[in-house]
Amino acid sequence: MQYPDRFSDLPPYAFPRLRALLDAHEPGGDVLHMTIGEPKHPFPAWVSDVIAEHAGDFGRYPVNEGMPELLTAITDWLQRRYGVARDPEAHVMALNGTREGLYNAAMALCPETKNGARPVVLLPNPFYQVYAVAALSVGAEPVLVPALADTGFLPDYSALPAEVLDRTAIAYVCSPSNPQGAVADRDYWRSLLALAEKHDFRVFADECYSEIYTGAPPPGAMEVAEAEGTDPERLVIFHSLSKRSNLPGLRSGFVASGPKNIARIRQLRAYSGAPLPLPLQHVAARVWADEAHVVENRALYAEKFALAEDIFRDTPGVTIPKAGFFLWLPVEDGEAAALKLWRDTGVRVLPGAYLGRDTGDGNPGTPFIRVALVAPKDQTETGLIRLRNCLYSQDN
Repeated sequence: MQYPDRFSDLPPYAFPRLRALLDAHEPGGDVLHMTIGEPKHPFPAWVSDVIAEHAGDFGRYPVNEGMPELLTAITDWLQRRYGVARDPEAHVMALNGTREGLYNAAMALCPETKNGARPVVLLPNPFYQVYAVAALSVGAEPVLVPALADTGFLPDYSALPAEVLDRTAIAYVCSPSNPQGAVADRDYWRSLLALAEKHDFRVFADECYSEIYTGAPPPGAMEVAEAEGTDPERLVIFHSLSKRSNLPGLRSGFVASGPKNIARIRQLRAYSGAPLPLPLQHVAARVWADEAHVVENRALYAEKFALAEDIFRDTPGVTIPKAGFFLWLPVEDGEAAALKLWRDTGVRVLPGAYLGRDTGDGNPGTPFIRVALVAPKDQTETGLIRLRNCLYSQDN
């Protein structure tokens, strides 16, 4: 039997790689998990009540694109958050988690050729791994662009040769970024959208961490595009309730774009998607409409970022991001640091290289570890102190 070659060079996924690295060794203390970005704060107490109220709808097939109440709640949120008005019937679609949307939008919108050649999909490096699989699935050439400190931990797509940009069909950007917590400011979005107009490609803006920040809220790609008069079809944005509302298991997200893009995404999803069950769509509508729990959630993360700021105050090279819920900490070698930390303290973190890819210039994630600040405050403090003392003490 034959198998396709298109996915043959995919590395093992990050967390199986981590288990292979660490699990053969005994932890050096009480185990603290700081690897996966799974929120641990409480979600709104009334979520269970809404599910119970609509439990009978588990006996019905769900609406593929999202029931009207949910789509209206989403467009109302876009209006409140970004000041942009969108038609719930034409500009948005509900998703069963944004990973599904980030993949299927490429399937629906990436052309087979661009300017008579194989299309290019631009990816930041490191990146959320679904971007690369989406590129391979549509037969595009993934072009990885390092997101390093000297570019603000965001990819500088404008530095690419014109030949590459002219073949580009899609450019993925995550802001606030995973893993670094970098925020694309208005100038970044404005420049990228202008570049996309010049070279005729779409921008896929993954903004799933947009509601976890300290200080000013991160600007959204859609509000910048609106102010600049950008063609709505030029931009596709993705949001989720997983981080905003501590509901990763709800699998509720959405995609928003111009009506032509959304029509194509909806058409493909009608054949291949797995829509959110109706009781969960009712929950999602209620959650998108509520901001009080989001403010409380953000305050809890702010406390943990303040802890991190204090713990690493005198640690050279460590900067605390303004958004997201990860620390991106510099080390000599991420794998060696993660293994040492596990064997000496029982703290479990993710080597940065597992979130990036090897290129001719190396893997930009190699000299980093990613640390998730999702555990309760006391556990987070314990883990960060152990980490600092193990990896950054002058005695080591």
